[in-house]
Amino acid sequence: MNSKSISFFIVGMVVGLLVATVSLSLTGCDDSSENAAEKVKVLKLAHGLDVTHPVHKGMVYMAEQVAKKSGGTLRVEIFPNESLGNEKECIEALQLGYLAMTKTSSGPMEAFVPKLKIFGLPYLFRDSEHFWKVCLGPIGKELLEAGVTKRLKGLCYYDAGARSFYAKQPINTPADLKKNEKNETMKVRVMNSPMAMGMISTMGGAPTSISWGELYTSLDQGVVDAAENNPPSFQLSRHYEICKYYILDEHVMVPDMLIISTRVWEKLSDEHKKILKEAVDESVTEQRKLWIEAEKKAMEVVKADGVTIIIPDKAPFREAVKPMWDEYEESLGDLARKIKEVK
Repeated sequence: MNSKSISFFIVGMVVGLLVATVSLSLTGCDDSSENAAEKVKVLKLAHGLDVTHPVHKGMVYMAEQVAKKSGGTLRVEIFPNESLGNEKECIEALQLGYLAMTKTSSGPMEAFVPKLKIFGLPYLFRDSEHFWKVCLGPIGKELLEAGVTKRLKGLCYYDAGARSFYAKQPINTPADLKKNEKNETMKVRVMNSPMAMGMISTMGGAPTSISWGELYTSLDQGVVDAAENNPPSFQLSRHYEICKYYILDEHVMVPDMLIISTRVWEKLSDEHKKILKEAVDESVTEQRKLWIEAEKKAMEVVKADGVTIIIPDKAPFREAVKPMWDEYEESLGDLARKIKEVK
């Protein structure tokens, strides 16, 4: 065989291996047994949170229940800390079937499922009780299914509390977002979400979309002046080491969502679908308990480290975001009214 023939042979082998690999990846599952009668389905679940986060712990509980209920024939393997990509990348991987499941905030899902923008409307929910009545009721279930045509099936919501500002300087009213220490418009990190970016702009700040994993360095180096998130995320990320003001304006209650690729879901047996859904539902109850504990601990930790907690009058914040409600009246108005009517 001459050198040219050898080169073609090697290229052919490489292409063949790549095709075989992609074909296996499209299922989003791994078969860990050669025996067809004893095949184990492994669902890969990726997300961006730290392993100490209550949402991650809730998913660990879910994975344990899946293994237990299935007798080990179905397993969920979790990849935290953006090890398989950021939220947007993981969502896209679900659509292609390269990844089975992901946990994402509803914010990044807006680009794929426009209806989910509803969660980004500031001051939509009266309180946590109202939020959960909506999410566990008909409206919440309908929104979980809204992405099926995009190959994204929602399995549940996880508690992500209320998002509030944290910054290097006090924020008592939206007017404070218009001037940082350099007399410039305050740069506020937000999720990759049109609604989040629109909210900050409407309040007078400069929204900046930065990956969660890059935010600590961005705050430290002054790329952004502030961010917004819930207490456990503020504490576990150690952003409180840089931002010494936590402003509990509680502008939105944006849930975390557990999503599965429809390509993967449709290939599961009816029994495995039932087991997965039962385990997911049980993990929601467990995660909500973990969340309450984590919020309490987070506030204790940041206070002990010298963070000043500001509880502002929410009226100026509600007033500042009224233009957003007007902007989305046509597309989200009816749904927003239905949510507000939930008692």
